[in-house]
Amino acid sequence: MSRHFVVLSVNGKQHRYKLESHERLLDLLRDRLGLTSMKEGCGTGDCGACAVIVNGEIINSCLMLAVQARNAEVETLEGLGTANRLHPLQKAFIRKNAFQCGFCASGIILTAKTLLRKNMNPSRQEIRKAISGVICRCTGYLKVVDAIEEAAAEMRGETVGSTSKS
Repeated sequence: MSRHFVVLSVNGKQHRYKLESHERLLDLLRDRLGLTSMKEGCGTGDCGACAVIVNGEIINSCLMLAVQARNAEVETLEGLGTANRLHPLQKAFIRKNAFQCGFCASGIILTAKTLLRKNMNPSRQEIRKAISGVICRCTGYLKVVDAIEEAAAEMRGETVGSTSKS
């Protein structure tokens, strides 16, 4: 098997690896870097549990070969905030109690981050469309949409309310 030298940035830290051609980005992140927020749900790119941000775009890491991430900027949930300084999305998801099992949390939060980078004031329909690629079997998505909407307001500097809309 051929091995490839790859340099990539993960959560702002540069890494260098010799990788087999067949290694997936998901496996590199979980097995070599110990970043376990993204999960392998389906392995076919259908569930979104393995979603990460690569060069500003959300991708399913189970479908991307690690060598394709050469010179890329990769963001995982572990790089979003710290225990002492949570990202507004993390705070809103906690306040809204938006998750139950948390298996899809990483994919939904990173998808929301990608959406809010492009559109700081999305409609509820735009939020629903953005997260439609991540399957959650525990919630009805209402609290998830509420949390994303609340985080967007906080990121815009608006006062955060506690009302829920459908």
